[in-house]
Amino acid sequence: MKVLLVNGSPHEHGCTYTALREAADAIEKRGIETEILWLGKGEIPGCMGCGACRKLGKCVRNDIVNETAAKLGEYDALIAGSPVYYAAPNGQICAFLDRLFYSAGGKLAGKLGAAVVSCRRGGATAAFDRLNKYFTINCMPIVSSNYWNQIHGNTPDEAKQDAEGLQTMRVLGENMAWLLKCIEAGRKAGVPALEREPKIATNFIR
Repeated sequence: MKVLLVNGSPHEHGCTYTALREAADAIEKRGIETEILWLGKGEIPGCMGCGACRKLGKCVRNDIVNETAAKLGEYDALIAGSPVYYAAPNGQICAFLDRLFYSAGGKLAGKLGAAVVSCRRGGATAAFDRLNKYFTINCMPIVSSNYWNQIHGNTPDEAKQDAEGLQTMRVLGENMAWLLKCIEAGRKAGVPALEREPKIATNFIR
């Protein structure tokens, strides 16, 4: 089993990384592999709404989104981490997730999902809510903790002083590892995979 943690911060080892690392360490202590993917500082274009991915099976822009989509079979869960920009996730991770879920959402359905946000002071719950919507629209069970998954601090050193925030990340990691092992045990016991109804899509005028 393996968990992908996406670091959407432009700072590779900043506060968002500090939070993700705490969760990853808790997951690894329970024998599950993790990988932290840093989106970097380069531009990640947003979705153009061209619909080409429906024909190509991948996004028309060949970048980190397609690279990640091609590896989704390796992962059993996804944790999306972002700094808080104006009470929302930053644009880079939103562009990444918009395109990943639109072009490869079928590969993520059924996997566990969780969101992590870091902020200096406020806006965390709004950003947290925004990220969770990717999972709730895509049949992905959301893993919770003992509080909303947020950490506070303006620097990594400050974030490391947020004892409650760090505990929240550890509990998130522990809960995710436990649920992954429960799913694995269910498969071994012969519990069949969930069969989903075909999607019904309406535009509210017909």
